Amino acid sequence: MTVSAAYKPATRPANPNFSSGPCAKRPGWSLSALEDAFTGRSHRAKAGKAKLQEVIDRSKSILGLPDDWRLGIVPASDTGAVEMGLWSLLGARGVDLLAWESFGSGWVTDVVKQLKLEDVRRLEADYGQLPDLSSVDGNRDIVFTWNGTTSGVCVPDAGWIPADRKGLAICDATSAAFAMDLDYSKLDVVTWSWQKVLGGEGAHGMLALSPRAVERLESHTPTWPLPKIFRLTKGGKLNEGIFRGATINTPSMLCVEDALDALKWAESIGGLDTLVARSRDNLQVVADWVAQSEWADFLAEEAGSRSSTSICLKIVDPWFTALPADKQASVADGVAAKLEDEGVAYDINAYRDAPAGLRIWGGATVEQSDMKALLPWLDWAYAEVKASNA
Repeated sequence: MTVSAAYKPATRPANPNFSSGPCAKRPGWSLSALEDAFTGRSHRAKAGKAKLQEVIDRSKSILGLPDDWRLGIVPASDTGAVEMGLWSLLGARGVDLLAWESFGSGWVTDVVKQLKLEDVRRLEADYGQLPDLSSVDGNRDIVFTWNGTTSGVCVPDAGWIPADRKGLAICDATSAAFAMDLDYSKLDVVTWSWQKVLGGEGAHGMLALSPRAVERLESHTPTWPLPKIFRLTKGGKLNEGIFRGATINTPSMLCVEDALDALKWAESIGGLDTLVARSRDNLQVVADWVAQSEWADFLAEEAGSRSSTSICLKIVDPWFTALPADKQASVADGVAAKLEDEGVAYDINAYRDAPAGLRIWGGATVEQSDMKALLPWLDWAYAEVKASNA
């Protein structure tokens, strides 16, 4: 469609929720899904603990986590899970820190400025690109995001991680888990939250540990003090209770019930293969539209590293690119605001640290029909905003 053709589409998405977190609930969700929540009772009671364990068991089964991995529910969403891994495991070796967007850069800051590790290599790239993955050293620990939620750039696979590595591979997979194929043979620590691909509620994280990570926990004592919510060991041994439903702090049993509902839905539609396929189908819908667009393109420069969940778009219209940066941001925000005013798409602004553009969630809870219905509205909104600013 040409930018000047500002017709107003007749079809609207049935669900306008395209936020990149918290994300759209699963199709058909309603508050009735929470009727069996274990509220008003202790989460440490037998039935409460059983629900927590059920989240762990169903998650391991759907994701295909190896039997000898531990999986636990931890505080503070994916951020808390990543921080637990960094604070508890790093320091035994040098570390390669990979960053190509906001959250990866945040982990770099924590390791360098908070933990103050000295033997650090920073492998960084601008928004839209990946760092040189071939330069990663398997003799060192590795910290990276599988999918850059704020850039829409993901690693294409785990082939760049040495199978015979001596260090640990610590992976923030919050917008990749349940939507992308993760190679656990190349990973040692994997984290995510319920509020991304599962469409769950916030505040709770998931921490998965390989046997190699457990060995590190039991053989390495960090030189810094660990807050209570970061402590994964007792008396030098792994605190197994965390991985059997005994959470470090009090969880919301409403959120737990919601997570169970999402996991049961995932199982009912075919499990991981279907979840991955639904997300990839959403990306393909956007790719087909981008191929015909005169004003929009993917922020991710390489097709193989384009995220199927946090789909980030940049504006390439020469009129737009000639604008100063603050005006570009105003135009992009104007497009998102117009779509929100129409009740067509909510919360699709680019992340605050990212280049001006749009970010559309394409995870498994988003229906392909809604993604198809949304895209003509992007054309309309951009043409409207351009006309009012030209």
